Amino acid sequence: MHHYITLANTAAEYDAVITLCRDLFIKKTRDYGTAWRILRISSITDQIFIKAQRIRTLEEKKVSKVGDDITGEYIGIVNYCVIAMMQLDCTDDTPLELPAEQVSVLFDEHVNETKNLMFAKNHDYGEAWRDMRISSLTDLILMKLLRVKQIEDNQGETLASEGVKANYQDMLNYSVFALIKLGVK
Repeated sequence: MHHYITLANTAAEYDAVITLCRDLFIKKTRDYGTAWRILRISSITDQIFIKAQRIRTLEEKKVSKVGDDITGEYIGIVNYCVIAMMQLDCTDDTPLELPAEQVSVLFDEHVNETKNLMFAKNHDYGEAWRDMRISSLTDLILMKLLRVKQIEDNQGETLASEGVKANYQDMLNYSVFALIKLGVK
């Protein structure tokens, strides 16, 4: 019985975090348009890497006001992971400027697919993330980033592993877990 309560909790907590991230993303889209469309995937990866490195530095230095900073950086990672997935779907003839309504729909599609992946893995791993430290989630994100950078440096070819999209999905889910653990509502 306890297992189902936790999964229902996870769904509600996940949705609450995503709502926060999405609201910020759509506000920024209305302010700046889809300027992110100019970024190559490797540049998006580097943006996420910078944010994850900053979180790790803050965790290690235990800077004051660290909670706010870390929270903001994790929200940024969630949104950049969605940007990466949207960008992967764009073709050469996709316009640079996309309407906010379309971006909103694409955001939801990518997050829902990523959330479904999380539930499938959560079922297999039994919500192990709840027992992990936030710093471990940060390290897992950094490890995934190093993998993605390696894949990108190999011109996207992988021999025995999933491509970059699955790594972005995992990073998004780790970030959501971290935000849940940080008490984001």
